[in-house]
Amino acid sequence: MNPPRTPAPVSAPAATDVTPAPAPGAGLPFDTGRPAAPLDLTTNGPVLHVRLNPTAQDDVLSTAVLDALIDVLDDLHDQPDVRILVLSSLGSDFCLGADRREYQDALETDPTGGTLLRIADKAHRLCQALENTHAVTIARLHGKVVGAGLALAAYCDLRAGADTCRFRMPEVGLGLAPAWGGAMGRLITEAGAARIRELMLTCETFDAHTAHRLGLLHKVAPLDALDETIAAWTKPLSRRSPQALLLTRRMLAGYAKAARTADPALLDSHLLAAQLTGPR
Repeated sequence: MNPPRTPAPVSAPAATDVTPAPAPGAGLPFDTGRPAAPLDLTTNGPVLHVRLNPTAQDDVLSTAVLDALIDVLDDLHDQPDVRILVLSSLGSDFCLGADRREYQDALETDPTGGTLLRIADKAHRLCQALENTHAVTIARLHGKVVGAGLALAAYCDLRAGADTCRFRMPEVGLGLAPAWGGAMGRLITEAGAARIRELMLTCETFDAHTAHRLGLLHKVAPLDALDETIAAWTKPLSRRSPQALLLTRRMLAGYAKAARTADPALLDSHLLAAQLTGPR
């Protein structure tokens, strides 16, 4: 099922105008019989909360989710008052990775791999949009954070996770190269080549405290205290100079990219399409 695209967020309303949304990780709302929108959006002053909104079967990054996230980030260019974006999920897990079923369907309808290439390109566009937005981006993680879900979180400036989080990069175990969104370079920059090499090659599951030691998480907290941990970032950030925040993000991104002097991120979508369309 491809949920309809979420409309672009409107300019920030007053906090009293925001209708409370279900807490991330609290489970999905009851079935209304209508297709679920891929994202749930609420704005509280300068903070935009973007919640992945999976159905009971789909807590993966489908094309509909990628399109909706790209639209939100594109629309932020016209919303300078939104200075912080918090990314979380309404599902029981943050994200179980890319939609491999969608990949299979794309190959069945277009064996040349052209459709698959366009899907993979969206992942790269999304990660670049996260890195280049003016807003400080925060990932609020719970449950399982797998494959492309970890890649997506890695592109956020700050990451906090529940102490019950479990992480995994399963691509090699599935017979695939870890080629989603150009995230390998980002993960290596954030956590170091030696440990990322081990985790990618072994597909080993690791916990929140290991992720914290690696630098993949900045903060670890019990699930019921995770929102307080996020608020401890958003409250002071909302008082910072927007110009200082933007310039600092640009400088940090520039130095990180300088560390990747031969960044092959643009090849990821081509690598994935070529591998899946080739003989197995």
